[in-house]
Amino acid sequence: MPYILQTDHLTKTISGKDLVKDVNIHVEKGTIYGFLGPNGAGKTTVMKMITNLWKPTGGSVTLFGEELTPTSYHVLERMGNIIEFPVFYEHMSGKQNLELHCEYMGYYQPGCVGQALDMLSLTADADKPVKSYSLGMKQRLGIARAILCKPEFLVLDEPTNGLDPAGMKHLRDLFRMLCTEYGITILISSHILSEVESIADSIGIIHHGTMRNEITMKEIAEMDTEYLALGVNDVKKASYVLTDLLGLQRFKIMDEQNIRIYDTQITIPALSETLTANHVEIRSVTRKAESLEDYFLKLTGNAVNSQ
Repeated sequence: MPYILQTDHLTKTISGKDLVKDVNIHVEKGTIYGFLGPNGAGKTTVMKMITNLWKPTGGSVTLFGEELTPTSYHVLERMGNIIEFPVFYEHMSGKQNLELHCEYMGYYQPGCVGQALDMLSLTADADKPVKSYSLGMKQRLGIARAILCKPEFLVLDEPTNGLDPAGMKHLRDLFRMLCTEYGITILISSHILSEVESIADSIGIIHHGTMRNEITMKEIAEMDTEYLALGVNDVKKASYVLTDLLGLQRFKIMDEQNIRIYDTQITIPALSETLTANHVEIRSVTRKAESLEDYFLKLTGNAVNSQ
């Protein structure tokens, strides 16, 4: 299985504190990999080591089949990235910043600057100084710079920062196009699960500096995650009915009024009849399927434990 990126027990320790520890990532060529985690989970730390901005305390990074070293310049030339917030020469125009990047990279493809500006809807503002750009425009210019030299691998740290919903959708469509039509492999970090769910082929979930799991979106979709979403007036009494009278074991109390029932053999009519007969007021009952968000919350420990 060809991996463009693979990390082996990647660890970064500063002042005796492990920012990340034993992180193993596997990004297949020609895919979009969603790197998920709450703010502060360690996503940016890992991405800084992948792009050689920080050196690992332990473990290794392998890119394009070569282990990354402090002098792996030829490997890094095959990548584009945004780590944290993109920085530009503010007095220069967006177009001039991209032209300078081409000079720096030794990339002289006619029309590439105009194409990148067009892809990110920045053509009308190309000759304006970057200091006049909004946060969202600077973010889009950063992505234009990252894709400018047609990299084989894109590393994008929270690329939708500062964008409105329309801008986010534009980027989602762009990333999928770059992957499917240009064959660019993309590693994209985010704490906005819905953004990743709509475009990723596989995901890795990091929490408190450790990887919780890697899984494909297809595997998530094939999981037996159907459940009944039950809204009641008294979860304690409802829990008693579910356990003692209906013999159900696989359910989860979400809050003071909502329960998820994972025992698929129970029908809605039977559930409703038994709860009503035992004076539990039913406010809603719906059959649903778990989302990426539900899976994420399970792994990061933010969901209530199953009963």
